Amino acid sequence: MRTWREMRGFPLAVQLLLVNQLGVNTGFYLLIPYLATHLGENLGMSAAVVGIVLGVRNLSQQGLFIIGGSAADRLGARGVIIAGCALRTVGFALFALGDGLPVLLAASVLSGLAGALFNPAVRAYLAQEAGERRAEAFALFNVFATTGALVGPLLGSALLLVDFRTSALTAAGIFAVLTVAQALVLPARKVEPSGSGVLGDWREVLGNRAFLAFSLAMVGMFTLENQLYLLLPDGAREATGWDGAAGIVFLVGTVANLAFQLRITASLKSRHDRARWIAVGLAVMALAFLPPVLAPGAVPVLASALLLYLGIMIASPFVMELIPRFGRPELTGTYFGIFYVVSGVAAAVGNAVVGWAMDAGESGGRAWLPWVCCAVFGAASAGGIAWLRRRGALPAPTEPVREKADA
Repeated sequence: MRTWREMRGFPLAVQLLLVNQLGVNTGFYLLIPYLATHLGENLGMSAAVVGIVLGVRNLSQQGLFIIGGSAADRLGARGVIIAGCALRTVGFALFALGDGLPVLLAASVLSGLAGALFNPAVRAYLAQEAGERRAEAFALFNVFATTGALVGPLLGSALLLVDFRTSALTAAGIFAVLTVAQALVLPARKVEPSGSGVLGDWREVLGNRAFLAFSLAMVGMFTLENQLYLLLPDGAREATGWDGAAGIVFLVGTVANLAFQLRITASLKSRHDRARWIAVGLAVMALAFLPPVLAPGAVPVLASALLLYLGIMIASPFVMELIPRFGRPELTGTYFGIFYVVSGVAAAVGNAVVGWAMDAGESGGRAWLPWVCCAVFGAASAGGIAWLRRRGALPAPTEPVREKADA
């Protein structure tokens, strides 16, 4: 299988990080999608309290990505990855062992902080270890992440037949195994000093106007990716009248990802500059939301999902490859951290807008409204990247942008 052949061509550390992402997504999606139901139905908490617990977890993660990125730069990505997985082990175990609100809030904070630590650190480590094969490494990363996002909910559904605690302890066990594997296999790398303090690092990254413009232009990508968990499952259920239809969307997307991700990245890498393909991928993601507007039914929703996965497969590896090239290698983690803070805020705002459009469309008999809203998000992002590319504000594939940072 091509995935395994490509994987064996990378150093052992990269191979472990790929398997790590499969485990991370499996453990996460095994538990988190079912947490609200557990809190509300099993523990009898009000919707407001459930919202607080879930919101604390999300805020702890999205708001602290910059901390995880800076820690990776200053302490070494290896240690931050291990610490993040260990914290998530503890956090998920607390979800299993505690029923009181203080314990659940502590579990939410720990599991969110864990993600804030290891998400930017893993990407920084992968970018450094993969060298000039970053695009291929991040393409494989997508394959393993997508597979985990499918396996996790399926395993979680099966374990819930026993009880929620079994699911939570299984998820904690997965992260415990990952923690041990990383401690044994990941080699430590010398940390190069950045030459300034943490605040100085942040000022340098935030002062890179080309990077900030790129991050803002990518708002559409993360908003549309999140529709795999909001608009598309809802559309599939509405079209079929079957709650399990959302699972078919994920299954088809995962199969497409396994079959085509590496081929797409390898084919596009040598053709033109990467920024062009990021814009093309975003445009495809925008087009993905038009089939349900043009015709009702399950087939248009499935076509929408396939096009969305295709757009992500085109754009995402080159986005991840590009981020470290905006600045100094010593600040790779900080660049990833700030990028994910921006994307997290974007996804939250974008989901709120799409949710409003779904409610307004349903109450006003305009079922097309949220789909058109998503298409506009994607088109705006594609246009933004194309504009930055024309201005020469984006880094070339082989060297970082420094002088153009203030373009």
